[in-house]
Amino acid sequence: MSLPNPDPKRWAALALLCAAQFIVILDTSIIGVALPAIQADLGFTDDGLSWIFNAYVIAFGGLLLLGGKLADVVGARRIFLSGFGILTASSLVAGLADSQAILLAGRALQGVGAALIAPAALSILMRLFGARPAELGRAFGFWGASAAAGGTAGVFLGGVITEWMSWTWTFLVNVPLGLAVLAIGPAVLRKIPGSRGKIGVIDSVLVTGAIVAAVYAIVTGEHVGWLVPQTLALLGAAVGLLILFLIVQAKSRSPLLPLRLFRAPGLGAGNLVMALLGAAWIPLWFFLNLYLQSVLNLSAFGSGLALLPMTLVIMVFMVKLTGPLIGRFGVKPVMITGLLALSGALGLLATIPADGTYLASVLPASLIAALGMSLAYIPVTMTGMGGAAPEDTGLASGLINTTYQVGSALGLAVMVSVAASQLAGTPHEAVDVLSGYRAAFLGAAVVGLLASAVAAVFVRGNGTVANVPVG
Repeated sequence: MSLPNPDPKRWAALALLCAAQFIVILDTSIIGVALPAIQADLGFTDDGLSWIFNAYVIAFGGLLLLGGKLADVVGARRIFLSGFGILTASSLVAGLADSQAILLAGRALQGVGAALIAPAALSILMRLFGARPAELGRAFGFWGASAAAGGTAGVFLGGVITEWMSWTWTFLVNVPLGLAVLAIGPAVLRKIPGSRGKIGVIDSVLVTGAIVAAVYAIVTGEHVGWLVPQTLALLGAAVGLLILFLIVQAKSRSPLLPLRLFRAPGLGAGNLVMALLGAAWIPLWFFLNLYLQSVLNLSAFGSGLALLPMTLVIMVFMVKLTGPLIGRFGVKPVMITGLLALSGALGLLATIPADGTYLASVLPASLIAALGMSLAYIPVTMTGMGGAAPEDTGLASGLINTTYQVGSALGLAVMVSVAASQLAGTPHEAVDVLSGYRAAFLGAAVVGLLASAVAAVFVRGNGTVANVPVG
């Protein structure tokens, strides 16, 4: 059977989609080094400060399934551009905020925009390249590189902006980028018609409520206690809302997340591995940045610069190495190799010394971690999208993005708690702080090993994508 004619603008469209993915992931990390400056200007408490990150991640993760459903029903291009309109406007609100409430509202709205952009963009990518496996591997390479680069580049750019400009520009930088995407998008993205169906608003409220309750319980558990009524009630509410969500999906004629989707080959296993990958990767970046600034005494800019080699390795390897390796060995072996490399790097960081140096203690482990991420991320995404019908690509992409974001948020919250539980004596002493960092790295290494075990047991064969072989 002959393949359909390719979209002549597909590579230009891919460049725009990769830029969108870069911006979305950038927003989760760029404010990290700016938090002290924001705290000084707006008077956040230490607990309140964490919600600058959490407000974005909860809105993003909680609404990704709805964003995927909207992309399928309304049309992926329309939802993609609408998301960028929301992201651009909310970035302006956050950048001009003069109070805590306005900043947090802006961050939450940024998460809403990102929740529309991410699944729509991945759905468009699958529509453009899904019928051509050779091109699909290359396209995923660029896609994965832009995501990983956005996470690490956010730390670097955040340091540059905070040190030489103002924290407000960590948000305002999105405004010209968003306007550029809105101007270029209609010219390079073809219209993708939506399918018939209803939008599950009640379903979205249930799943978002479950995510909010779970993340809030874990974020606050270290301060208020794990076995106190507040934490137990929140965790119970999260479980109850999730069960109710699944019941509604099973009975609904037009569910937000049709349970038949999980019959797609590899989708369940791919999403579980993706959640664990996020839970291992994000704590690595978070605590490595703290080690560079708190123990090695690097500036915000110096810390971002020190993490730049990771970004470069991920970008080069995802584009040049991962696709050919998948074509030769299959999805599963490459995935497991990457997860084991990431776990090994975290194990090395768990022994990081107080009198270490960047070249001896950080650079080798960080490059191994970058290699592991570059080998794991694309195969896991392919597995999670594998077998989804064309009309479900938005939902499948929303689901794989959701699992990564929720896994990242919960993994970071757990490792922050693990680190805090290890601190002894005066927490401002480098050795005491370092004991917490080591514990967090070790915990993330265990999560990475668990991800590799899940992949080995539950991912079948060498992997297929969109019902066609890879390579």
